[in-house]
Amino acid sequence: MTTDHQDTDTTILDTDVLVVGAGPAGLMLATELRLGGAEVVVVDQRPGPTTESRASTLHARTMEILDSRGLLDELGTPPCEPRGHFGGVPLDLTLPSSHPGQWKVAQTRTEELLQRRAAELGADLRRRHQLLSLTPEDGVAAEAIGPYGPVRIRARYLVGCDGEDSTVRRLVRAPFPGRDAARELLRADVFGVEVADRRFQRLEHGLAIAATREGVTRVMVHEFGRAVAERGGAQPDFAEVTDVWKRVTGEDISQGTPLWVNAFGDANRQLARYRHGRVLFAGDAAHRQMPSGGQALNLGVQDAFNLGWKLAAVVRGSAGEDLLDTYHSERHTVGRQVLANIRAQVELLLGGPEVEPARALLTELVALDGVRQHLAGMISGLGIRYDVEGVGSEIRSDEHPLLGRRLPDAWLEPAERGARRRTTELLRTGRGLLLSLDGDGAPALRATAAPWSDRVAFVADRPAAGGPLPAGQALLARPDGYVAWAGSGPAGLARALTRWFGTPAADD
Repeated sequence: MTTDHQDTDTTILDTDVLVVGAGPAGLMLATELRLGGAEVVVVDQRPGPTTESRASTLHARTMEILDSRGLLDELGTPPCEPRGHFGGVPLDLTLPSSHPGQWKVAQTRTEELLQRRAAELGADLRRRHQLLSLTPEDGVAAEAIGPYGPVRIRARYLVGCDGEDSTVRRLVRAPFPGRDAARELLRADVFGVEVADRRFQRLEHGLAIAATREGVTRVMVHEFGRAVAERGGAQPDFAEVTDVWKRVTGEDISQGTPLWVNAFGDANRQLARYRHGRVLFAGDAAHRQMPSGGQALNLGVQDAFNLGWKLAAVVRGSAGEDLLDTYHSERHTVGRQVLANIRAQVELLLGGPEVEPARALLTELVALDGVRQHLAGMISGLGIRYDVEGVGSEIRSDEHPLLGRRLPDAWLEPAERGARRRTTELLRTGRGLLLSLDGDGAPALRATAAPWSDRVAFVADRPAAGGPLPAGQALLARPDGYVAWAGSGPAGLARALTRWFGTPAADD
């Protein structure tokens, strides 16, 4: 349990996990840690959720994640756009999902939602706290300065979720290979201007984007050949945006009132390792990329969703530290793939006339459904398949369509009396799920899984006709919803349960 006391003028905190950064990744991680039974303190320099526009897109996999934790009702029904893009080339993002397409939710709203859930679950969130130092010892000792003076925090683990300029990354001196920005987009939210909507319009001198909602126009502009401006870490002023906009489009927007102005470049970096002993990283602290296609926030939230249940299991003592190594292997691979597709998109978006042949070819290729599905799967997160080989499944992933992939949202028909239920609803406790899909209770499966009943729910239902689940088989889903084992009987199940859920309770 987190303890809090005073030592002269210094506040002393003891906790299981210290999370640095209360953006979407840090708050998602805090909710998952608490759901898994770990004590958590979150520190952040800001006084509250971001008030800037920033990211405004939740992709299908992130919406599924929020649904699997019962968080979507609070969002209501945000606008959904089935069409996205790849490097500015229109791309239909609809794939089989409970929430296909991209959903327009302001980052402020996402942070408010996750902050409220983290607080409900008992996370200790400390705003206006700046991390000063950390020392990995038998655990991690950290020092911060808060609004009422120094704070010392002793934690078993620390996770840096503090953004692309991560203090944690700097203090750990974690290698962060890649490249710095060579090109940039200027962005502004402007009130009181009238310009035509532009969707990735490539003009003679640059790229222009504009969209108006509720009287506010977001403009984004890149001038071909223009280097990244030296601003000493400051954001551009509105005059710079209006000058570049006029050179590219010929339009004068200087009479508008800027509500927010910033710039983002095409830097592309990824940590060599997401885990450094007792210090781990998630979100933009682990990878830096241009936010093309709205992938950055979603990538970070999905990092946290992968890490949370694993770190909670290690803290509780039910799993060994080797489980944390799967966080790096799984999410570093996904991050590398996302950064690669963003590099390709940057070339297509910000390259000059020389990229037009490639754009024309891609436009032809996305008309092929296999190409469209592949690109949409990358951007939406629905195409992720983790390597879960060698953990006891009697069926290889190349023989089973669900092994290593997310458990589909599907209806189950009760084997006995009761209402139909969705697989997604069964994940809301944050436990694992063993589904016996023959509907007879599968006594051998139940008996095999019994020692893990405190961590894995057992459900014996029949899949609804015409749905995506295979009748007559059994599936083991991890708390993050990914299928880790498949079979028609108990062969290999105990080994898979041990791999993903630790030592059986009977052996504790």
